[in-house]
Amino acid sequence: MTERTPERTVLWTPPRDRVESSALADYQRWLDREHGVSTSGYQELLDWSVENIEDFWETMWTYFDVVGDRGDGPVLTGDTMPRVRWFEGATCNYAENILRHADTRPDAEAIVGLHEDERRDSITWRELRGRVGALAAWLREHGVEPGDTVCAVLPNIPEAVEALLACAAVGAVWSVVSPDFGVKGIADRFAQIEPSVLLTVDGYLFNGREQDPTGTVGDLLAALSTVREHVLVDQFPGAGERAEQTAAARESTTLYSQIVAVSQEPVFEPVEFSHPLWVLYSSGTTGKPKGIVHGHGGVTLEALKANTLQQEALEGGRHYSAVATTWVVWNLLVNSMLVGATIVTYDGSPVAGVADKQFEIIEQEKVTNFGTGAAILTMIEKSGVSPAARYNLSALRSILSTGSPLPDSTWEWVYAHVSPDIHCGSDSGGTDIATGFIGSNPYDPIVRGELQGAYLAVAADSFDEQGRPVVDEVGEFVVTKPMPSMPVKFWNDPDGSRYESAYFDAYPGVWRHGDWVTKRPGGQYVIHGRSDSTINRGGIRMGSADICQAVDGVEGVQSSMVIGAELSGGDYYMPLFVVPKPGVEVDDALRERIVQRIRTDVSPRYVPDEIIAAPAVPTTRTGKLMEVPIKKIFQGASPDTINRGTAADPEILDWYVNYAQSFAAGRQDR
Repeated sequence: MTERTPERTVLWTPPRDRVESSALADYQRWLDREHGVSTSGYQELLDWSVENIEDFWETMWTYFDVVGDRGDGPVLTGDTMPRVRWFEGATCNYAENILRHADTRPDAEAIVGLHEDERRDSITWRELRGRVGALAAWLREHGVEPGDTVCAVLPNIPEAVEALLACAAVGAVWSVVSPDFGVKGIADRFAQIEPSVLLTVDGYLFNGREQDPTGTVGDLLAALSTVREHVLVDQFPGAGERAEQTAAARESTTLYSQIVAVSQEPVFEPVEFSHPLWVLYSSGTTGKPKGIVHGHGGVTLEALKANTLQQEALEGGRHYSAVATTWVVWNLLVNSMLVGATIVTYDGSPVAGVADKQFEIIEQEKVTNFGTGAAILTMIEKSGVSPAARYNLSALRSILSTGSPLPDSTWEWVYAHVSPDIHCGSDSGGTDIATGFIGSNPYDPIVRGELQGAYLAVAADSFDEQGRPVVDEVGEFVVTKPMPSMPVKFWNDPDGSRYESAYFDAYPGVWRHGDWVTKRPGGQYVIHGRSDSTINRGGIRMGSADICQAVDGVEGVQSSMVIGAELSGGDYYMPLFVVPKPGVEVDDALRERIVQRIRTDVSPRYVPDEIIAAPAVPTTRTGKLMEVPIKKIFQGASPDTINRGTAADPEILDWYVNYAQSFAAGRQDR
């Protein structure tokens, strides 16, 4: 039941029995029983975990019974980020820790693969283990050794998960992007990490249309000169002949179905704790994307903690995320298998057939934990449908929203039109750490617009420009102590200088993530958007997300983007780009409604200099607004500094670049 106060709106309070039966409560009781550490409530446990980081992470290894050799080395070596090392001397393997569930739940579903044409692939834990073992053996037979790189251009299908696990079993380094990337976008990422094996797909359905990526295989292999073997994942009905022809035409091509036809018991390479597991990429909005490397041990421990203690994942639960393989949330979906959860993959359009396709999937597969970008939920909200009235969502326990701040109206919509009795968390973390910094816990109430607090053992804070902690005012989000899933390194960064400048340039020894936040006195957080896209009017800072949330709530507005550009001569220019709903014109009446909403909901200070009708907002392929590169173009940067390959729609990006150049030309003529 929604509870309103003058300042905060409580949307949901977890029932006492749900709190007491949570894994977090079990861990807290275990911590008291086994280690004599008695804590009450979430905040007290959080304080203990931050003050005793080494003890906390030691208990994570023990409590979750991590498969591996703990060794006798210290939990943490070094005291200043980023020059620290975790669990030196320990060995483990990410894939082995996932596939151990094949021993206890061999005939249960491990992966369910859904497609737009209603095909449903079901893979049991026993089958998954055998398929991973077969592919791992093939990789070894073809010369892949620990530390070698295997890359894939695959949609969100079960074979992508199998390939990641096989790669991890060998100790090779994995990297994947979605097939909707162009050859240049793929090469910008993969060429720098020099893969020896490349996996691609024969086809898939998206938005009712067959996608055929096989025609680009030749160009892709030409751009990736280090590739020795090409594997074609043949999973699309009707594309078998095309797949056979592609394989026959290239001596280095092998069909995936032939590799996994005969199950094999996997052999897991014991690798050291920080051995590279996968390479993810920065958004690449300017220049080539940076390769962010995470390690086996850090990902394993963080995933066990985040899924079990923060997000209430259960063995036998069913997890689904609306996601492409390029986004780190795909990795987080796979991570949920560490607790023995079944995962659901889907390679189609998020709105195939109906606006609330995601909730159709949730009903069909009895999904317990749903992960998605905030933009997906807002899109469904704006479509006007009520999933609770259309589907049986009784199995759903939680929604995890991420990628951008969840608008207040969408938060309320979830409890009114999805379920009044679920945990709807808005968590913040990302590609950089492959987990969360702040967000969900199973103890505290859900308050509209607020993230519940820091994850366990995350020394989160908010700093002003002088590096002083601030409460109840906008500051930089920082983390003052290390986490085991912080990047092992950046690829091709031998002295660590690029890594250090990315996170530690503003506050030496303190991780600056690049988000503006307000930290509440009780430890909750409000996210205002990226700090490098901050609106700064007269020295008063405002997150762009705060302004866009108000604008997007105006009748007739589909979406919006605002930037604040520092121009030559000391001028400051703040345009607001508005995408109207179909049939709506950005006329004086709509502009006036927008201005009034900003004045009322935000502040008169942030009324834009111009309100400009736009065809769409520019986003990356993972759904992030490209505010920063557009801002830089307005400030005089060359359009060549923008990596067009990362844009979801390069033509939309070009529209903004052209507008910025016209604006600059107009200033010069004055």
